Amino acid sequence: MIGIIFDMDGVIYRGNEPIEGAKEVIEFLKSQKVPFIFLTNNSTRNARMYKEKLEKMGIEVEENQIITSGYATARYLEKHFEKGNVFVIGGKGLLEEIKAIGWPVISLEEAKEKWREINYVVVGLDPQLTYEKLKYGCLAIRNGAHFIGTNPDTTYPSEEGILPGAGAIIAALKTATEKEPLIIGKPNKPVFEVVKEKLNADEIWVVGDRLDTDMAFAKKINAKAIMVLTGVNTLKDVEKSEIKPDVVMPSIKGLKKYLEAYLEG
Repeated sequence: MIGIIFDMDGVIYRGNEPIEGAKEVIEFLKSQKVPFIFLTNNSTRNARMYKEKLEKMGIEVEENQIITSGYATARYLEKHFEKGNVFVIGGKGLLEEIKAIGWPVISLEEAKEKWREINYVVVGLDPQLTYEKLKYGCLAIRNGAHFIGTNPDTTYPSEEGILPGAGAIIAALKTATEKEPLIIGKPNKPVFEVVKEKLNADEIWVVGDRLDTDMAFAKKINAKAIMVLTGVNTLKDVEKSEIKPDVVMPSIKGLKKYLEAYLEG
């Protein structure tokens, strides 16, 4: 049996606008009992928030079918590191995931006095990014705090166009601290540890819009790499890239016919 890993931004929707055919593909998978999960490198929301967002688009899924890079980061920390004080540069979803594992979070106000007590600086996409956040993150990392990034995406797609992503913020701190972060999300393998707990399949397909994260991730885990052109990368990018998807589709809409042919065969 196949199992499918879907990226979200640029595959299922752009911003708050669903991409044509996404709902029909998900309904078809449910009708055929094909297991699937959503795996997003965006850490600004948690699974509950994403479930609500999808519901507004008419797509009904369970919370446990949604894995964010924030969730994966929190679980990876819990499994591989000792509990310590965390300074979060990121959205509400990432903050809630760190709190959910019971680790103490140092707020920005507290960091002004307690930055030397920070053990981990966890960085994701932060729509409310300020120089002050970067300042105390930089000081803590230079003081020996672990530098953890949720994901490397330098950009992400929105209704307005391509916007700066978590990778752009991580790059600023990397430059300022001269330290290499541990990156949890796609295309890195730490996130696959979490995926394997939720997706049991003989063959895995990854459906995404980015060559450097989604398609590179598929290649790393020996999955079928299915590229859609409704997000960040274009057909020209594919032609120039060393990372070659197994299948390229204009959008997720084409996946239903592809699946029907595969399941009939």
